[in-house]
Parts: sequence; structure tokens; C-alpha cells
Amino acid sequence: MTSPTRPNTLATSLPTLIRLNPALSTVFFLQAFCALFFALDALGDLTGNQSLAHWGESDLMEYVITGVLIVSLLFTGRQLWALLDRQKRLEQQMQIASGAFAELLDAHFDDWGLTPSERDVALMAIKGLSIADMARLRETKDGTIKAQCNAVYRKAGVTGRPQLLSVFIEELMADGLNTQPAAS
Repeated sequence: MTSPTRPNTLATSLPTLIRLNPALSTVFFLQAFCALFFALDALGDLTGNQSLAHWGESDLMEYVITGVLIVSLLFTGRQLWALLDRQKRLEQQMQIASGAFAELLDAHFDDWGLTPSERDVALMAIKGLSIADMARLRETKDGTIKAQCNAVYRKAGVTGRPQLLSVFIEELMADGLNTQPAAS
């Protein structure tokens, strides 16, 4: 479920971006104005066109533009710092989740009494590898992999790969489903 207050694609419209983060949008437009000011000033100087260069000749205007650029640079730096911090936290959360999933797999494999070979095959089945790919990776025959898969399914109390996968999906989703309010 996507949050109504956050964009979920890269193709978010400009009005949506402005509404979601007005401060950042303001800084962006100020930077664009400053860039336009300096570009037109430089273009006027290069071409000798006085109408382009005239409005940029005021020292006060250049001081204001420079001040705006410095403030926007500080704001942008702060936003970048916050984004890097958020990325670091998300990476840490992913590592924790990966470790928790590995522990979940190990706990179920222990409960089911899987042999080391059956554990390997079960993990490959959960990852979605084909029988042929599993056989190639384990350097064994397809029939051996099929027999090991059947042993895993039997010990897990399921009839096939989709049900095996659903055991883990249901457990991962259990907390989220129990805490969600009923839809009306």
C-alpha cells in the first residue's frame, strides 16, 4: 500500500512535488532563478547585448543572488545529509530483516528436521530456481533434486513449492495483517 503523501514513482508531476515538499521546491526555483540570472548576465556580456546585461549590472542584485545561492546551498546540503542518513537507516533495516528471514528459515528447517542437502534444496526452491538449475548447482541429477524436494514438501506438510513459499510469506505478513484496521 502506498502512502498518499509520498510519490511512488519517478514520474511524479511537478505540482505533486511542490505540494509534498514546498521548502525544497522553493529552494529549487530560487536556484533556477539564480542560474538564469547569471546565465543571462554572462550571455549579455559575451554578446554585448546591453538589454540582457543591464538588469544584471546592479551590485545589490548580485549580492542578493549570491546570498540566495549560499542559503540554498546550505539547505540543499542539509537535505542531502538527511537523505544519506535515511539511506543508511534503511540499509541497516534491510540487513536486520535479511538476518531475521534467515533465522526464520533456519528455525523452520530445524523444526522440519531437514538434512543439510534438503536445506540447500529448500532454499533454492524458495528462491525460485528450477529443478535443472538446482541439479546443476548441486552437481547431481534432476531425479535426486526431485526426490529431495518431495522430502522437503513432505516434512514441511505442504504439497509443493507454492505452498512451501506461502508458509514463509504468511509468517512474514502475520504481524502486519493483525495490526491493520479492517477495511470498510
